[in-house]
Amino acid sequence: MHIQEWLETIPAISVYALVAGVIGLESLGIPLPGEIVLVSAALLAAGHDGINPYVLGACASAGAVIGDSIGYAIGRKGGRPLLARLGRKFPKHFGEAQIALAERSFDKWGMWAVFFGRFIALLRIFAGPLAGVLHMPYWRFLIANVLGGIVWAGGTTAVVYSVGVVAEAWLKRFSYLGLVAAVLVGITSMLIVRNRAKKAAERVSAGTAPEPAAVPAAD
Repeated sequence: MHIQEWLETIPAISVYALVAGVIGLESLGIPLPGEIVLVSAALLAAGHDGINPYVLGACASAGAVIGDSIGYAIGRKGGRPLLARLGRKFPKHFGEAQIALAERSFDKWGMWAVFFGRFIALLRIFAGPLAGVLHMPYWRFLIANVLGGIVWAGGTTAVVYSVGVVAEAWLKRFSYLGLVAAVLVGITSMLIVRNRAKKAAERVSAGTAPEPAAVPAAD
């Protein structure tokens, strides 16, 4: 079967459910590639007449908002012991350095950390649970959560879909292998950016670590 024909057999409802589920679980606090899944789905929608980009954006937004809200409730109930348990299970994502960086962001930006955190891989995982742990008023969290989820999910879908439509028209002459190649290039680029952001966060964390107290010299 031709790749184009195979892609067209994918049920739209499966794509919507996958995007909403992965983004919801990531927002809840489980390290998953929500952004990569959303970008890939938006590119797929550009070449799949059955996938509605508006419905896709709405599903992604709903997953983000609901996942963050559940994460907030879990964090509020579990408190700091929850972060300690997550740190033991996911040391690369919930280690002391990552938690300290996220807490500094919340202390500095408050509810804006929830809004802008949607665009940053580390804070996207932390925002909901950490807001609950820090007892941020729920109404403030909800406003930032809803606005951030809609802007991030809807904006990402709109931009990637628009680029995909233009690219798909040009790549069609090379069959959908070209579109698959474009998806792989996009995913690779995002992984590079995320890796650089992670290294930058580690440098910031190391630079703000308290220096050990000097030991007085013996007389």
